[in-house]
Amino acid sequence: MYMRIFCLAFCLVLLSTPPAGAQIVNIERARMQSDTTGWMGGAGMAYTLIQNTQKISITDLEAHLQYKTSNDKGLWLILGNYSFLKAGKNKLVSNGFFHVRYNYKVNDWLRWEVFGQYQNNSITQIDSRVLAGTGPRFKLVKNKFLRLYAATLIMFESEKERTNPVVSHKDIRSSSYLSFTWTPRDNLELISTTFIQPLLKKWSDYRLLNQASLRVKATKHFSLSVKWNYLHDRFPAGTAPRTTYTFATGVDYDF
Repeated sequence: MYMRIFCLAFCLVLLSTPPAGAQIVNIERARMQSDTTGWMGGAGMAYTLIQNTQKISITDLEAHLQYKTSNDKGLWLILGNYSFLKAGKNKLVSNGFFHVRYNYKVNDWLRWEVFGQYQNNSITQIDSRVLAGTGPRFKLVKNKFLRLYAATLIMFESEKERTNPVVSHKDIRSSSYLSFTWTPRDNLELISTTFIQPLLKKWSDYRLLNQASLRVKATKHFSLSVKWNYLHDRFPAGTAPRTTYTFATGVDYDF
């Protein structure tokens, strides 16, 4: 009981830290499959080494809360992330994000989603990015070993680049993704999600992201994880590179 209270408090502390984080947030990896209504949650930590324009090391803490309504129709997701970065010889703490999403069950194969997000990212030169969007999510396959989903959403994006002079954007983007979760064994899970986010007024301005997560359950509450992120931004902010990738290993705690 005390451990659950401690972990819930830990999640809330993380969610209250200064928002920032990755360019695109993989919501599929954060969904917790359960038939139980009420609150669920989890927390994790990871160490990441990135070879970008320079060598970057990141100590990353993340947490999420999930609430399923009693009528089994609604699902709330609240996500937070806090990262400590060392870029070359410089140390800084400037990355994280805060994300809220509501998922409503229309029928067995269709969900409707509404979400909001605030983030910043010093590596990709994003001073702030505010997102708000909505759209359908489709269940294509669901069985004991495989779950396959697709979604196509429309979102408003307000972005301020960390450049000199400062550049700001207010745009409408499509945000579509295809995601699968493969669980060949009870203690093994592979999740992969691919996003495409083109600018509606200029389709050649797009972001492409693939995220994969492999988790091996070691005990009832602890899992070992390997995570891979690949991002290609056709028109990145400032002098940020078009393509970045990360590879991370860590330990997750679920309660």
